[in-house]
Order: sequence, then C-alpha cells, then structure tokens
Amino acid sequence: MTGPRTAVRRTGRSRARGAAIAAFVVLAATVPAAAGASGTQKVDTDLPYVCLFPSGKHSATVRISAALPERVAVGEPIEPEDVTTTVELPEPAVADLAALDAAGVRAASRLGVGITQGEATAEATWRGDTEPTALPSTGPLTLTATGDVPSVTGQSTGELTMKAGDFALDLALTTADGGATDPATVTVDCTLADGAPDGGRLGAVLVGTDEGGSTDTPSGSPSGPPSGAPTASGTPGQQDKDPADRQGRRAPKVAEPGPGGGTADRAAPTCKYDEKHPAGPMSLNAYITGYSNVNKLDGAALIPPFCTLITQGEPEFVFFPDGTGATISQSSTADLYYRQRQQTPPFEATFLTFDFTPTTATMVLEQTGPMTIDSHGTTDFMFTSTDTYVRAPLVLRVTSLKVNGTPLDVGKKCRTKTSLASPDPEPAKHPGDHLVLHGRGEQVTGEPATGYLLLSGGPLTGKVSIPAFTGCATADGENLDRLLTASVSGPDNYVKQIQGQTCFVSADELNPDECTDDAQPRKVPVAER
Repeated sequence: MTGPRTAVRRTGRSRARGAAIAAFVVLAATVPAAAGASGTQKVDTDLPYVCLFPSGKHSATVRISAALPERVAVGEPIEPEDVTTTVELPEPAVADLAALDAAGVRAASRLGVGITQGEATAEATWRGDTEPTALPSTGPLTLTATGDVPSVTGQSTGELTMKAGDFALDLALTTADGGATDPATVTVDCTLADGAPDGGRLGAVLVGTDEGGSTDTPSGSPSGPPSGAPTASGTPGQQDKDPADRQGRRAPKVAEPGPGGGTADRAAPTCKYDEKHPAGPMSLNAYITGYSNVNKLDGAALIPPFCTLITQGEPEFVFFPDGTGATISQSSTADLYYRQRQQTPPFEATFLTFDFTPTTATMVLEQTGPMTIDSHGTTDFMFTSTDTYVRAPLVLRVTSLKVNGTPLDVGKKCRTKTSLASPDPEPAKHPGDHLVLHGRGEQVTGEPATGYLLLSGGPLTGKVSIPAFTGCATADGENLDRLLTASVSGPDNYVKQIQGQTCFVSADELNPDECTDDAQPRKVPVAER
C-alpha cells in the first residue's frame, strides 16, 4: 500500500530454459599460461567441451583470458580480473537456432567450479553474459562473454586450485522483427571433454606462502592457538573429533561480486527499467525469492532471486462516518523481468525420484498474462492492517533434465499444459488458472512494518496445483509427458516467497537505502522455509 511511506523507508528496500538447443558461452576457466607483471599471472587458455545439440553432440573450444594473483595472504580474497571468454559455435548449432526462427541471440553461462585447498573443498558458480548478436546466414557464430566472478578466500596456507565442472548454457532468442521465438529461451548442458588439460584445472594461487616456503596469516596472528588455549570446541587442547566439521571450517569461502554503485547487495539478475519497459510516475521494482514444495517428490525447489517491475496503483480511501478511520483499497500490476522477458531466470532443483535416483531439472517460470496485486485494509490513522493477494498466471517450463548425472533430452517445448493454479478467494472476480499468494501486513505510524506490505515487502504464501505436462519428448520420439506428470504434477504444493524492499524509481531523488545509483533494488531478500 502507498500508506505512510516515510516510516516504511526506514526499514530499507529491496529483489528457468530448453534442453536441446545450444550456444556455448562460458564465463571463466583459467589455466595459467605465463607470468605477467610482478604478483600477477596472465591466463590465456583453451578448454575442450562436449555439448548436446538437437543435431547431436558437438565439440566446442572455449578461449579464456584473465588475470589471477600469484599469491595472497590467508584471509585475502582471490579476485579474478579482466575475464573474457570467446567461443565459436559450430555451424550445426547455428542451424539449430535458425530452425526456431531466431535471428539474434544473447547468451549467458553458468559454470560450476570446484575449489580445493588441501582436503577442504568448496563450490562456486561463475556467470557471464554476451551482448545481443545477430546469427550469421552461414558458418559458425563467435560470441564473447564478460562478467564479474565470485571471489574465493582461502582459510589456511597452501595452494588453492580451481577446477572446471559442468556448464549450463542459456540463450535468449529473438526473431528478425525483435519478437520472441517459441521457446523464447533455451538451455544446453555441456561436459568437460576427455583429455582436457590437467583434468580441467583452471588455475592455482598460493595462499599465505612465499617463495621460500614460509607462511603468513592476517594481522600477524599466529597460525594456531597457543598451547592450552581453547580450541573451536571450547576445551583446552582438545582436537576436533569430526573431520568433516574441521574441513567445513577450513573450506575456502566463496563470495559473489561485492556491491557497487550499480549493483545490488548480493548477486542477482539485472532489475531496472529500460527502453522497452520505461518507468512511469508510480514505478517500483523489487526482488523476490523463495521455495516451492513438490509433494510427490517430498522436496522443495529453491527459486533464486528474480525481478518484478511494479506499477503501483493509487490508493482509494472510504472514510468511516464517525471519522475514526477508513478502509483502503489499492490495485497494482506487475511483470516478471529477466533480460527483457516476462519470466524468472533459470533455476535448478534436485530430487530423489523413486526415493533413490537423483534427478536434476532446470526450469523457468513464464508469465502468460497480467499479474495483479490487490491490497485491502483498514486504518485508524495510527495503525494500519492490510491483506494483499498477488495473482500471477505462470507456466512451468522444463528446459533440461539429468537423471543420475546423465542428460535426458526433454525437447524444446516441455511445459505444463496450463498455468499453475491456486484456490482464489474471489473466483468470480478473478476467473481462470493462476498462482495466488497472500500476505498480511501491519504498521504503526512511525514504526517499521511487520508482515507483508507492497512497499516494504515480506512473506507471501499459498498453495498451488502443478498441472500435467505436455511437449516433453526425446529426439527419437519417446514421449515423457506421462512420466513427468506422474512424478511431479499434483495439488496442494506449499509456496513461500519473500519479496524484498522496493525501489521507488520514479522519485525525484533515489533513496540510497532502497536503490542503487542506476535505480535497481538495493536489497535482495533471502529465501525462508
């Protein structure tokens, strides 16, 4: 609700694609080639991958250039710089894209990176993006990806190494007239080819070790506790009994690129108005994240932060005859936004099908109609309470599937037959299938809001039925609709989403607690179960 904005502002405001088509853009694999300036090692390397295209498996070589420090102190972040990746898609892959009536493509990459220091390990995801690129009429397509990668901080002395893992490659496709193809986004899975140099090793940095073999630690502190001092368990001289716990504490720490003037507090997709989506006088934007249960698989899927662009409606007040208060109603509209499309970013979920087989699905939620936000409440001008219902017609598309680590082709149009559906408190007024989420909020004037309000965000919950699937088929014609329907579809799946604080982008001056200097939401919410 619009309500008393000043009080709400004090809280601070905030923040899935197709298995068979390919483009190959990878953000950052690094194998040192030569030493450069003092303290820096230059990277210029090729890594071979095998990608599954609709026309079959094809090899692709990724060239990466970057700069890494030669060594850092314990506790000092390792931050790869000047990362650029150039990839040439083979002609058969370009033909696959053209078969979808695509004339242009913009690519993103998600690279799993294994990080090892001694026996301690960690995982990171490196991401990159390309500029929109036209498809050539013949021949291969060259794409260049750039982006900031997570930093890694070693927790002990010794060599820290990075190793390439699997890739998920995502494409956003456009037709010659600028419209979306069907499907509008596609995904391809790639694996490191046999014979990759050093088994896919990306790079190595010495942590806390100089050329002579001595070690250093932050602030000149000793490398371990003094004799008789309490250990992490709190008992003098006691050794850690659980090696896994000890390894967890010593594992390298992975941190997403830090905040800057044009970024949100944590990694999240771009969330800003543009030429195709211009801001108006009542424009807000916000990030949302959360979990959605899948009852049949006895698990929950994490939906990572995604962007919503909101047009806030004018509130309507109906005052009580005795002047003691009023009812408030407000109707707003919203759109999902991911790279100029009405959808979420791709997200992964892993379940145990049949209680023992690990199955990983990459999915995307696509908006198929208007999204509305209706708030109704009462106020006595000192205390306000509201109930808000968010209604969104969303189709769930499965873009890739792995069963026990083996990719399973699901085709280019695997999706639910209809929108996800929830019980609606006003079915006559809001007919049709759509997801319904409810939030209740309260606010004392001059104090932060509790629960959910449109401006300050908060939890939204509901139950949803997952419809039957359609269009899911392998390249050799095997129909997977019934398998996915039997495994996933069904009613009463609990959903809990957390909306972050909004950024009021149409204000005369952006609130730095709410917005970055390029009008993106400053706050990115954290999913809650």
